Amino acid sequence: MAVPLDIRAVPTPAYVLEEAALKDNLRLLDRVQRESGGKVILALKGFAFWSAFPWVREVLHGATASSLHEARLAREEMRGEVHVYSVAFSEAEFPEILALADHLVFNSFSQWRRFKPQVMAARQTGRHVACGIRVNPGHSEIETPLYDPCYAHSRLGVTLAEFRPDELDGLDGLHFHAHCGNGSDTLERVVASFETHFGPYLARMKWVNFGGGHHITKAGYDVDRLIRVIKDFRQKHGVDVYLEPGEAVGWRTGPLVASVLDVVHNGMDIAILDTSATAHMPDTLEMPYRPEIRGSAEPGVQAHTYRLGGVTCLAGDVIGDYSFAEPLQVGDKLVFEDMIHYTIVKNSTFNGIPLPSLCIWHEEGRLEVVRQFGYDSYKYRNS
Repeated sequence: MAVPLDIRAVPTPAYVLEEAALKDNLRLLDRVQRESGGKVILALKGFAFWSAFPWVREVLHGATASSLHEARLAREEMRGEVHVYSVAFSEAEFPEILALADHLVFNSFSQWRRFKPQVMAARQTGRHVACGIRVNPGHSEIETPLYDPCYAHSRLGVTLAEFRPDELDGLDGLHFHAHCGNGSDTLERVVASFETHFGPYLARMKWVNFGGGHHITKAGYDVDRLIRVIKDFRQKHGVDVYLEPGEAVGWRTGPLVASVLDVVHNGMDIAILDTSATAHMPDTLEMPYRPEIRGSAEPGVQAHTYRLGGVTCLAGDVIGDYSFAEPLQVGDKLVFEDMIHYTIVKNSTFNGIPLPSLCIWHEEGRLEVVRQFGYDSYKYRNS
């Protein structure tokens, strides 16, 4: 039995990865692999907390990257298969990416034509690099347009109208990505659309990547349906199937812990925290979404309501309105649940505000402060 996180031990602000919660997610993802025959790889864009990769790489087959730096991290720290997809590879970076990658996915046939000679030259040396094309499956159910890769005039993936069957020589896979926190019922419909559009070409393929955004570790997700969809697809088409979740790996694996610095009043009580919506949890403004805070409720439900504000000078650096059973005092700690995925990879040093520390709460009840960020983290990203 894992020892519960002791908030008193946490320096603030800090992201705290809980070892036991991560391992729970990995056990479920391993079940998907074992029962479906599919392969799960980690999407670094959502979860790049590499100090935890020794646990992750015991279960997952590798990682998927969207840039040279992510590819390097995948090779150095995950050490399994390295998949790389980019909206557009640059001439300057492609040779190094090619040297790192086991799988390369191109966003267009023009990119494939441009870099095919380098790929073929690498293969002639005895190094096989699997290559594929990202396609637009013609169906998505993502409600937030910012995250929908299949909206009208999207730059992501080749549509059926632009698909070039005569240029498939040297390609052995297709990739689609049309999920953002969706269920396996949505995947079943996306796969059906993908087969309708691109089914005639699957006999020429060795693998298909179902992309990321699968909310596999969220309570209520139909894991049995996911397993069936993958298994049926593999048997029908004789291909390997990959999934590349990021959020599902880091889902509910730990909080962001912050402290109250001040309480002011302007028509309502306002608590100023040592964290920031815009700098440390940007999805609260981008999505937007309302973070869950341990022990809190909607405004007016409990006795004391506060607007929670960040420490930057941005007027809109506001996390939201919450109520608490007791008045907030300077020094109180607030626990923002589920703050490991898509926070650490997106945060910033806006206003020179230090990045939160990175910590791991180990199962036996020990806090490890993995990294703290000082002045150099701010200075050397500016010049």
